[in-house]
Amino acid sequence: MAGTGTDTPLEPLQPKRKGLSRRQRRSLSRGVQYVLFVAAVIAVAVSADWGRLKNQFAQGSIAKEMFPDVITLALKNTVLYTLSGFAVGLVLGMVIALMRLSSVGPYRWFAGVYIEIFRGLPALLIFIFIGVAVPLAFPGTEIVGGTYGKVALALGLVAAAYMAETIRAGIQAVPKGQMEAARSLGFSPARAMVSIIIPQAFRIILPPLTNELVLLFKDSSLVLFLGVTLEERELSKYGRDLASQTANSTPILVAGLCYLLVTIPLGFVVRRMEAKAQEAVK
Repeated sequence: MAGTGTDTPLEPLQPKRKGLSRRQRRSLSRGVQYVLFVAAVIAVAVSADWGRLKNQFAQGSIAKEMFPDVITLALKNTVLYTLSGFAVGLVLGMVIALMRLSSVGPYRWFAGVYIEIFRGLPALLIFIFIGVAVPLAFPGTEIVGGTYGKVALALGLVAAAYMAETIRAGIQAVPKGQMEAARSLGFSPARAMVSIIIPQAFRIILPPLTNELVLLFKDSSLVLFLGVTLEERELSKYGRDLASQTANSTPILVAGLCYLLVTIPLGFVVRRMEAKAQEAVK
């Protein structure tokens, strides 16, 4: 059949341009970030005066003189301050958490005000309050345990505000059916809370409580504002005193490494517990 002469010739198809896929763009972006990071690290490493840093922070002879006192005295006191503050904070935090969950209005209000105040104030002010305001308010009154008692109280007051919210969240995370089952077995509300609910809550909140222990370990450095003796110094105070005596910062670096000696293993434990908790949920 003959054509009419009105047909137009077909235009040749243009080949499609292939762009980068989403995965390729992500890989390229990540590669650029790695290159920039490595370049920044190299630039800092090249521009730093490592000789001066070594003379000021890495004098082996000064570091050797710190042992064994940095372990047997400073680190030991830091651990004791931390554990005593954690114990006070845990007990007080439990009481505040139960008051927060109480059906009695004044209890809830007191707990809420306490949490807001002690979470809002810097820990430094709490230490100054314990060391200065308490002796002025109650002349002749000594806190049991001397410096150890003051540190335990100061750290405990701060930690209790955070622990109370953590414990409250843990108690509320326990299924309500647990309390109902305990009551059906004849348990009183108080006995059910102590025997059934709180043990389950602690299994839930163990990782954040361990993290709070790490924070308290670092906050124990504020003990220097209480005016301690040579035998009561913790890591930060011990390092600062030796740095002043030697006119060198090596003691501060050694003290920092001692902190890491404790905080890094505790951080690893926290991550392991969190991973196990997530596996249990799955």
